[in-house]
Amino acid sequence: MKDDTRNFILFAVLAAIILLGGNFLSARYFPRANPPATKIVAGNAKVSDTPTGPATAGPAATGTAAVRDLAIVRAETPRVAIRTADLQGSINLKGARIDDLTLTKYKETVDKNSPPIRLLSPRGTKNAYFGGFGWSGDGVTVPDADTLFTASGAELAPGKPVTLSWANGKGQVFALTFAVDDRYMFTVRQTVSNAGPAPIALRPYALVSRAGVGTEPDTWTNHIGPIGVFDKGATYDITFDNLNGKEPGFFARLWGSNSKPGANMYDATGGWLGFGDKYFLAAVIPDRAAPVRSGFRAANGDAYQGDFTLAPRVVAPGKALVSTAKFFAGAKETNTLDRYEDRLGIPNFGKAIDWGWFEVVEKPIFKYLDWLFRNIGNFGVAIILLTVTIRTLIFPIAQRQFASMAAMKAIQPKMKAIQEKYKDDKLRQQQEVMALYKTEKVNPLAGCLPTLLQIPIMYSLYKVLLLTIEMRHQPFIGWIQDLSAPDPAHILNLFGLLPFAVPAFLAIGVMPVLLGVSMYFQFKLNPAPMDEAQKQVFAIMPWMLMFVMAPFAVGLQVYWITSNLWTVAQQRLLYARHPALKEPAVKT
Repeated sequence: MKDDTRNFILFAVLAAIILLGGNFLSARYFPRANPPATKIVAGNAKVSDTPTGPATAGPAATGTAAVRDLAIVRAETPRVAIRTADLQGSINLKGARIDDLTLTKYKETVDKNSPPIRLLSPRGTKNAYFGGFGWSGDGVTVPDADTLFTASGAELAPGKPVTLSWANGKGQVFALTFAVDDRYMFTVRQTVSNAGPAPIALRPYALVSRAGVGTEPDTWTNHIGPIGVFDKGATYDITFDNLNGKEPGFFARLWGSNSKPGANMYDATGGWLGFGDKYFLAAVIPDRAAPVRSGFRAANGDAYQGDFTLAPRVVAPGKALVSTAKFFAGAKETNTLDRYEDRLGIPNFGKAIDWGWFEVVEKPIFKYLDWLFRNIGNFGVAIILLTVTIRTLIFPIAQRQFASMAAMKAIQPKMKAIQEKYKDDKLRQQQEVMALYKTEKVNPLAGCLPTLLQIPIMYSLYKVLLLTIEMRHQPFIGWIQDLSAPDPAHILNLFGLLPFAVPAFLAIGVMPVLLGVSMYFQFKLNPAPMDEAQKQVFAIMPWMLMFVMAPFAVGLQVYWITSNLWTVAQQRLLYARHPALKEPAVKT
């Protein structure tokens, strides 16, 4: 009785820690679900007024400086329009900056009249974010942020490049030729013609600048912020805190972060660098064979900049200096990033998505899920079919696990006899137990190994569903209009009929309840526990986990529900083959 009470108290403490700390840990160290795309008001689904993109990504461009209206700032300078199937915006002729860009394919909300996601904005506006190209040099007048260029055309479009030019009046002409493809990649050719009497030395550069750190958290499993490739693989160590001169946190040091304040500039060949949000990226990309000095820095106020500079080049009289760079501004679509990596030779560009350790598992899962969605048209159904596929593929593993458990249970009486016989000789006891395993051809680790093999598969699916933009704003059924957000139909306020907001830790929707029910039936089919405390643990656990998992994206909840129901069906089949497992263990 005393052991039962102790076990129950330990469980109660553990349950409280999981229930109260689960949300904190998931928000801090795991990718966060998107804000709800819809809300339930008086029993009806309505579009939430909370955007889910860079439009709410940060504060003003220069700290305490006044923030001005975007339309006013945009109208103050002449511009070249940008028009593609996926992009719309303009190039600012003052400073030759790409500082006005929206992604027409992605909306702020699920409302059909919602404005598109704004990725780039001019300096002086809220959430200023832009890319720029230029030159630096000694003894030569170069264009700067206030230089007004002349454009060769009024519109930049695929197959329709535009050249911006400026002469310094001392014999040098500077030109930037912009081209754009049918997705998100700009190619910029920087040319300097020297008609002066003497040679000049110049360093071409490119930069991406943004104001603020954004609202999306940088977590252990999903890096948000400065990202780049400097000769080696993608660097996730550099953070906004690091650029502000702060030391890496405890967990960054624990996992071997090399990021140090002030040590964020690198000498490299090629590569790329920029700023990544959960779903969007802006990055500058030098020629892959060009030696560059590249890295990140914090500017005045709350502005941050990533840039690269080429080595100085001497331009003799009558000669020209030509260099080419690229600028990516768009969505982190898995197939698009991989295509740029393969076709343009941009190293590790696909790692703009923080796949982590299990990329080798995550990528095939995503490819299959994407194929299902393109053929079915409903992302929720695609998740269900993906789950069934995975559970079916690992069924032989589960079957081996059940067989091992059955074999172990069958030899329990013999093991207890050995333990009783040699209770005063532990070494002999271990030898006899190992001999019993060999005689009965039982491997005690066989029941654990299948579970360990499933961990990377399940974790990989978790990251695929939360990190890939392909699930963002994808509807499923009825009130669920965004599988990347939590269930908006909260039961405790009667689906919006009662006029009060449900606290986050009590925000239980229909899908979390279904998840709890599915876990209840799964736990019911587990082997019967030995004592009353364990029975109470198994009785409470599904409902406790229901609260813990409620803040997660509905897409993940669809996966868990399907997985639980499929597991119940598999367990019924396996118990039919191994009926001894359903018998309660004998308490000694």
